[in-house]
Amino acid sequence: MNTLKIACVFFALLLPMAVAQTAEVSAKPLTDADIQLLRSNLQADKNDIITRAMQFTDSESNAFWPIYRDYVRDQQSVGDERVQLIKDYAQNYDAMDDAKAKNMVQRQLNVDAKFVNLRQQYWPKFEKALGAKRAAKFFQVDSRLTLLTNLQLTSEIPLLR
Repeated sequence: MNTLKIACVFFALLLPMAVAQTAEVSAKPLTDADIQLLRSNLQADKNDIITRAMQFTDSESNAFWPIYRDYVRDQQSVGDERVQLIKDYAQNYDAMDDAKAKNMVQRQLNVDAKFVNLRQQYWPKFEKALGAKRAAKFFQVDSRLTLLTNLQLTSEIPLLR
């Protein structure tokens, strides 16, 4: 129940930004520094939510956080590909043709597959550190945070015309 409350609060913080979006397409380009700052702030929020939701024992915390730091580092590497894809989409938005659209969808599918593969790669590490049930709970929390983040991100990206 506590996790649900935390997720609801996180979603409530994101909701005004999603609701404020208008039908008119206008975007302020983000710099790499902006993206890094957003990532840093988001990661700090995620760490806080994970800590509250998981309520780690000292031994769990000592085992979990080093693995999680590696997991986040690898997520960011794949996330860099997603950021580049979004930048390419923005750059080609007005001149999008079938070939570019097909290429971008294939790239998005590849990025999605890399995220799934990453979760599969880290599952045994989290399971060893926390046990299956606790690792499953972490994966639930992580999955929900990822879904909320993706909802916010995609709500800011205009659909093709």
